[in-house]
Parts: sequence; structure tokens; C-alpha cells
Amino acid sequence: MKNESVDVLIIGAGPSGAVAAAYLHKQGLKIKVVEKNRFPRFVIGESLIPRCMDHFDAVGLLPCLEAKGFEVKRGARFMNDKGVVCNFDFSKKHGDGWDWTWQVPRADFDKTLTDELERWGVAIDFEKEVVDVVFADDGTSATTVKGKDGDRSVIDAKFIIDSSGWGRVLPRLLDLDRPSEIPEHATIFTHLKDVRRPEGEEGTLITFDIIDTDTWLWVIPFSNGDCSIGYVGTIAYLESFEGSPTEKLRQMMRLSTYYRERFEGLDYLFEPRTIKSFSASVKQLYGKGYALTGNSAEFLDPVFSSGVTFAAESAHLSAKLIAKQQSGENVDWEKEYTEYIMYGVNVFSTYVKEWYTGNLQKIFFHSTVNKGIKAQICAVLAGYVWDRSNPFVKNHDRLVKTVAHIADMEMERALER
Repeated sequence: MKNESVDVLIIGAGPSGAVAAAYLHKQGLKIKVVEKNRFPRFVIGESLIPRCMDHFDAVGLLPCLEAKGFEVKRGARFMNDKGVVCNFDFSKKHGDGWDWTWQVPRADFDKTLTDELERWGVAIDFEKEVVDVVFADDGTSATTVKGKDGDRSVIDAKFIIDSSGWGRVLPRLLDLDRPSEIPEHATIFTHLKDVRRPEGEEGTLITFDIIDTDTWLWVIPFSNGDCSIGYVGTIAYLESFEGSPTEKLRQMMRLSTYYRERFEGLDYLFEPRTIKSFSASVKQLYGKGYALTGNSAEFLDPVFSSGVTFAAESAHLSAKLIAKQQSGENVDWEKEYTEYIMYGVNVFSTYVKEWYTGNLQKIFFHSTVNKGIKAQICAVLAGYVWDRSNPFVKNHDRLVKTVAHIADMEMERALER
């Protein structure tokens, strides 16, 4: 059995693994990335938010992405079943930071990142599955990987970053999973050729079409003419539709008065796929010799497109701390990693929960929502959930409820008049 020694082993070559690899490579550390799949491969998480741009820029991955001409995303549109529309413009958000990002077919986006890393000389082994990890008392590890042909090899590492996403390699092997506090939902989704796409801005807008408090449709147009469509709802709701996945999604698409005509009768590029109970959490974000990043650590809900941003944020931070530790400096992983990452997770978690209670939807669709409040919420939707100068970040646990209550009272007064 072949053995190899590296400073850092990165499990997973998605955006999280790519950001970590880019940073550590530039720090001169010997790294190895192992990825179970062969790229390009399909994955969801196609709508980015501006905060992730900070990290792609910081590690030098922005130029290769800009060259691809992905669809620019300057905000997000929410609409409800009463025909009320709420637009968020990232350029009008509270605070500093990027005011645009992209809508991307992840197969192309992720392969662009790995192609660039390989051009730099980063070692990426595709179609290699981690089957076992043994940690020594000092945190060094021996990881057994299996190739597509069944051959096994061992990678000795001083540190492991688990960026395996839905594979959740270390949470599975080390029994780190714990139930998420986010309500359980499911999603059904596909891509199609968007042949009836309107001209101009309308044809480019990412939209969340709200069917009811628990159920919503996403529409994400790509620059290549394709479009991602998908429903999110309770598991029971999605299972209430009969027929094949294609038949189910066609029935659901007819519930959207706004998009029914645009997508009616179009062929799906692949049989719609379903994911159930996608929210995930862990008992701890790090241990002696490893750190969990991205979806390997926490995944909330697709409603605010936070997945890639948390992936990039946690990957960049963990890589910085590993480089600091490898240079002989002390690192307080609890304070510098867990407390920081979980602050942002908790902010976004509040918004996801309050979305499904209906409180956030009341604010979005309230006719006289204050511009300052909207700007502060917009900054959260842009991913700047560590900016404590924003009241809707600092006081996230009570402010959404308070403003929703005020909106209710104003509505009651309006009805009485």
C-alpha cells in the first residue's frame, strides 16, 4: 500500500476545498486534495451571495471565475401569491462589501476552480474516496483512500480539512453529526433550456416565488441560456404529488402564476432530483488535527443561498489558522474558529427560522417597510452576518420578531380605517 506525507490533507474539491487549497498553497505548505467524484459533476448551490467574493478574491481565484462570464447577480427578488414583489438590491445594503456576485452552474464553476488550482501545481486526486481516518494523540493522521479501481493508499497528514460537503466524511467517521434545529424540508429540482426567457433584466433575475409560508419556488437563470428551477417545501407536501419526479415537478410548476407560462411544456435536462431533510449540524467544528468546513459542518436551508459563502468563509479562516499553527504560533480554535463561524451561522439560522414562521415574509411584503431596515436586512442576505454594526445582525434574535409584530399592528390599523 502506497504512503504519502503532506502538511494538510483537504477532503473535497468544491468551493470550500478550493479556497482552503488556494490559501495554503500560497503559504508554501505541502497539500493534497482528494475528491470522490470526477469533475465536472452536478451539484446544487447555484446562487451565490456577495460575501463569498471577498474570499475568492483574497486567495487569487477571482480572475479565473470572472473570465467565465457567469450571470451577474445584483440582488434577489421575492414575490408572494398575492402578487406583491419585494426586490433587494445589494448596492443599497447597510455597510461596506461587495454589491454583486454570480448565478452559476456549479459543474462549470467548481471545475473552473480546480482547473486553476491544478494550473498552479496543486495536487488534486479525483475519484478517490476516504474510507478510514486514524488520528494519533498529537493530531497527526493516517487517511486511507480508495480509488475507482479499488486500490488503496494512505496519506499521512499533520492536519485535515474536511470540505466534503454532503459527503460529510469526518462527521460520519467520527460520529460528529447532531440533529439540526432548522425545520425539516425537502426539495425537488432540475435544469431546463430557458427558451422563453424575457429580454433584459427580467430574464436574468433570481426569484423566490412564494406559494405559501412553507413552500417556495426558485428560478435561477444562467448566462448559458439554461435555468435552474426547484421547489422547497415540507416533506409531506412534496410527497403529496403523484407520478414520476418529472410529473410531480410539472404539477408544482403550474402553482406559480408568474412562471407557469414561461416554463410550461419545456423538457427538463435531467430527471428532477429530490433531497429530503437537507439541514445538518455537528457536535463540534474542529478537533485535534482537523477542522470541518462548509456543508461538512453546518447546512441551514437554501432559501437565502448561504451555502457557498459559509463554505468559503470557514475554509479561508481554517486555512489561515492552520498556517498560523504550522508556523509555531498558538491558535485558540474554540475562540478563533468555532465562536466566529457559529456567530454567522446563528444569525442566518434566525433568518431561516423566521422565514418559516412567516415573520420575515411579513417584513418583506409589508408595503411601508422602512428603507433603513430593508438596507440592514439586505446586508444579511448579502452574507455580511459578522458585521455587528448592523442592528439586524447584532440583535438578530429579537429584531425580526419585533419588526414583524409592528408590521402586523400596522396592518390591523389599516384594516380598521
